[in-house]
Parts: sequence; C-alpha cells; structure tokens
Amino acid sequence: MSFWAKLFYKYRRTIKAIQLFFIISGPGLLVMVADNDAGGITTYAATGAKYGYNLIWFLVILGPVAYFVQEMTVRLGAVTKRGHAEAIFDAFGSFWGWFSLLDLILSDWLTLITEFIGMTAALSIFHVPPVVTVIVVCVIMGAMVLQGRYWTWEKIAFLFAALNVVYIPAAFLVHPQVGDIVKGLKPSFPGGFNGQMFFFLMANIGTTIAPWMVFFQQSSVVDKGMQEKDIPWGKVDTAVGSILTVLVALFVIVVTGTLLPGVDIQSADQAARTIMGINKYVGTLLAIGLFDAGFLGAICISLASSWAFGEVFGWAHSLNKKVKEAPWFYASYFFTLITAGIVVLIPGAPLVLITLFVQVIAVTLLPAALVFLILLLNDKDTMGDYKNTIAQNVINIAIVVVIIILSTLFGISALFPNLFK
Repeated sequence: MSFWAKLFYKYRRTIKAIQLFFIISGPGLLVMVADNDAGGITTYAATGAKYGYNLIWFLVILGPVAYFVQEMTVRLGAVTKRGHAEAIFDAFGSFWGWFSLLDLILSDWLTLITEFIGMTAALSIFHVPPVVTVIVVCVIMGAMVLQGRYWTWEKIAFLFAALNVVYIPAAFLVHPQVGDIVKGLKPSFPGGFNGQMFFFLMANIGTTIAPWMVFFQQSSVVDKGMQEKDIPWGKVDTAVGSILTVLVALFVIVVTGTLLPGVDIQSADQAARTIMGINKYVGTLLAIGLFDAGFLGAICISLASSWAFGEVFGWAHSLNKKVKEAPWFYASYFFTLITAGIVVLIPGAPLVLITLFVQVIAVTLLPAALVFLILLLNDKDTMGDYKNTIAQNVINIAIVVVIIILSTLFGISALFPNLFK
C-alpha cells in the first residue's frame, strides 16, 4: 500500500470515528455541561471574586472526580438497560428504593426552583418580567419533550449547551495575566484553611457532583438506546464533558477574579450587573450565560425526575413515546416544571431557605446514591465483564469516602454556619 493510500485510509478511519462519536455522544456532554447550572455559576463567580485565581487547582481536580463517578452510569445503563431508580429498587429492595426516589424527587424539585431563580434574575437584567421568563421557558421545554424523539430533544439540548461557552470569550475580553492563572494551578489556601475557605471548597464540590446527575445520565443512556459496544464511546463522551465543565468553571473564575477581586458576590446576576458597570459586553455575556446555565440545568433535572418516576411505577417513560403512549411520564414532567416556576413568582417566597434545603437534601442523597452505584457496578452476575476493576473500586471508594465526609460537613455548615469559624 502506497504512502498516499495509507494516509487516505487513516483519514477515512478518523472521519468515521468522529462521526461515530457525535452519534453516540450526548448523555455525558449534556450532564456535565448542565452541571454548570445557575447555582454552579454563582459558586464559581463568588469563588473568583473572593480568592481570585487561587482555587483554580481545586476545580481542575474535581474534573476527574466527576468523570469517575459518571462513567459508572454509562456502563450500568448500557448493560442493564435500566435507569438508576429501577436498578436500586431491584437490587436493594423497596425501602432503599423509595428512600432514593423520594429524596431525588424533592431535591430535584427544589433545585429546579433555583434554576428558575437564576433564569428570571438573568433576564431581569434585560428588563424581562419574571412571569414572562417562566412562561417562555415552560413553553420551550414543553415543545422539546413533546416532539416525540429522544434524538431530536438531544440535538436541541446541544444547541443550548453550545451557548454555555460564552464565558470563554468573556474571559479573553478581560485580558487576564496568564502567569497569574498558571500560579493558580499550585495548591494553596489563601487566608488559611478557615471556615470560609471550607465553605467555598464544599460549595464547589456540591456543584460538581449532584445526585440528579447519576440518575439523569443512566436514564439518558437507556433512552438513547446505547449498547454494550457503545460503552467506550460513552466514556469518551463523559470525559470530554468533564473537561468542558471544568474549563467553563475556570473561565467564570477568571472573569470575576480579574474584574471583581475582593467583592462579596451573593449571586451570579449580581456579578453580571456589577461587571456591566465595568465592561458592558462582559457583563452581558455573563448574564446570557447565567440564563443558559439555568435552562440547561432545568431541562436535565426535570427529566431525571420523570424518568425515575416512570421506572419505579412501571409507566412508559421515554422521550420516544408520544403523550398518549406515556401520559404519566409527561404529566409528572409538566407538573414538576410548572410548579417549580410558579414558586419563583410567589411574592415573598422563601427562596433563600429553598436554596439551603437543596444543599442539605443533596447531602442526604448523594452518599447513598454513590454507594449504591459502586455496589451495582460490583455485581458480577449483572455487569459481567463490565464490572468495576480493582483500580476502579479503589478510586471510586476513595472518592465516595471523601465526598461522604466533606458533603456531610458541608450540610452541617449550611445548617450551622458559625460552627466552622
């Protein structure tokens, strides 16, 4: 075979590999990008304003952590063809099954409210009334799920996911010092490891790994119809997503760390409004990104709940089903979506308290979800050749132990903020 023939052959193989990746990709990319939701963007903005670039190293570490956790859902979903809620019921019985489901539904609904808080706050910067934002969001999300195909829903979701990269040009517009960013890769705890530092570290962990992510990606893998042969590509999909979510987080930190050093940031919309007074274009990009972050979080979180409901009650629960074929699946979806939107519109609604409950309930569910996940991945009869290896178990158990300890302390600090001062 001539040199040119070999080159053409390699070119064809590369093109086919890229095409196959784009066919298989979706669940991992979406869950990771949606992980940078409204609450996540607020956390990154506040972290950058408080500590500048000094905690960039910590965000870099969290990328592989998120990958190792979510990669297990790819294998479990492709092998068992069951969502996480159904898998827990079948393997551990009704008590733990109902505990996981009810905890998930409540935390998802409360988290969905926080996404609406972020979206309404972002568009209020452009003088869009909250009621208009809620109605338009519900209509768009409704249209996405009612078209009757998972693949179409996924392509539309990808369009919104692409908008999440607006933070990248925003970071370049503020002209950060590259040398200072590189220094941020060196582990350090500016000001010492005090209660405030502890809170910020825990908040960043909480925005990187959430219970709904485990449930969403596994159900998404099943609804997409991924097979065991697709697992390697599913892993690549998840790895690319984890890299992208870390990059977006870092660019948000760079923006606020450059423009708002030392400013006490309570929300991402506050950061956007403040930055608009410094650089109108960067502030606008930050506001657009906040809305998109809330929207991506909303479309994934709402589906995670509906899929779980359908799995447990035996209802048809697929985006490939029409409304008349899966009425309860769509009913639960719209009920969760609309009620969450309405709460944000209630005058005097305890939105801060809701945000606190989201953190505490997530802490309650996350350790159990991760333990169940590891146990399921070690079932030889179910997983066969795709069960966890010794190395995977060592890594994942270490992650779970650290998360259990830190997330529990984070929940305690949320309830008793003066405890760690």
